[in-house]
Amino acid sequence: MKANRSGYLIGSALLIVAVWLGAPRAQPAQKVVFALNWFAVGDHAAYWVALDRGYYRARGLDVELQNSKGSGDSIAKVDTHRADLGLADAVVVIPRIAQGAKIKVVGAVFDNTPLNIWTRKDTGIAKPKDLEGKTLAAPPGDAQRQLFPAFAKLNGVDEAKVKWVNIEPAAKFVALAEKRADAVPDYTTGQPFWEKAVGAENLVRMPWSQFGFDTYSMAIFASEKTMSERSKMLRDFVAASYQGWRDVMDNPRAALEIFKKRVPDIDLALIEPNMLLGLDLMKTDRYAKNGIGWVERAKMCRTVDLINTYMPDMPRKVGCDEAFTNEFLTKIEPPKR
Repeated sequence: MKANRSGYLIGSALLIVAVWLGAPRAQPAQKVVFALNWFAVGDHAAYWVALDRGYYRARGLDVELQNSKGSGDSIAKVDTHRADLGLADAVVVIPRIAQGAKIKVVGAVFDNTPLNIWTRKDTGIAKPKDLEGKTLAAPPGDAQRQLFPAFAKLNGVDEAKVKWVNIEPAAKFVALAEKRADAVPDYTTGQPFWEKAVGAENLVRMPWSQFGFDTYSMAIFASEKTMSERSKMLRDFVAASYQGWRDVMDNPRAALEIFKKRVPDIDLALIEPNMLLGLDLMKTDRYAKNGIGWVERAKMCRTVDLINTYMPDMPRKVGCDEAFTNEFLTKIEPPKR
C-alpha cells in the first residue's frame, strides 16, 4: 500500500511539473511609445478609447501616448527612436524622407485633408495672395508652417513677403484673438476653439483643399526600425487604433465620456464639435470599401508629386511607394451609415 501511495505521489508530482513546463507563460506587455502630433484634442479620441477598452492590452501592448509640438516634433521623435511610431501630417513626412528620415506612413487617419489657415475679417485676407505683407504665427514644428512654402509656390505667393512669429502650440488662439498675428495655420477641425477665441462672426477660414492642395494629411507613421524589427507589434497597434476609431464613429458620445475620464482637463463643449468635424473627414467611400486607414495609392502619388513639385529645397524627389505602405493594415470596417 505504501509503495502504491509513493508511486501515486511521485506520478502526481511529475504530472504537475509536466503541466507547468508545458503551460504557456504569460508574456510581459510590450512597451509602445506613440507620439501624438499635438496636445490632446478630438483628433486623438480614438487612442484613448482603445486604451480604455483594452484593445491595446488585449494584443499584449502597453501603450504610452505622448504629446508633441507639431508633426515636425513627432517625426523627430520617431526618426531618432524616442518613439516607436507617431501621428503626423503625411505632407510633412514626405519632405522628411527626402532629407533622410527612415519613416513611412502605415495608415491614414483623415481621408480628406483638414489643412487650413484661420484669420479674422478685419485683416481683409480672403485668398492666399492676401497673405503677402501679413504676419503668421505657429510653432516651428507645425505641419502647415513647414508646408507653407509649397502652398505659397502653388498659389503664387511671395513667401519673402510673409512674416512668421514663433509661438507655443497653446498660444495659437491667443495670437489671432489678440491681433499678435494676422493669420494662423490650423486644421479645420479646430473650428470650435477658433470660434471661442475670435468669435464666429469674425472668423474666416482658408481651406487648402480649395486652393489646389488636396492631399493626404494626418496619418500614422513608423520608423523603418519598427517596421522591420517589430512588425507584429505595429500591425497589432494599428488594428487596435482603428478599432478605437470605429468605436468613436459608432458612438461619439460614449467616446467623449471615455476621453473626458482619461483626460479630465479637456473642455467637452469644444472637443465634441472638434471631434465630429474630424469624423466628417473619415466618412468616405474609400474607408467604407477598404477599411479605416486604407491609403489609396493614386491619391498618395498625387500628394507626393505635389510636394516634389512645389516644396523648395527638396534634396531629392521622393518615390510614391517610399512614402507609404498598407502592409500593416487589418481591415476594420467603419460602422454602416
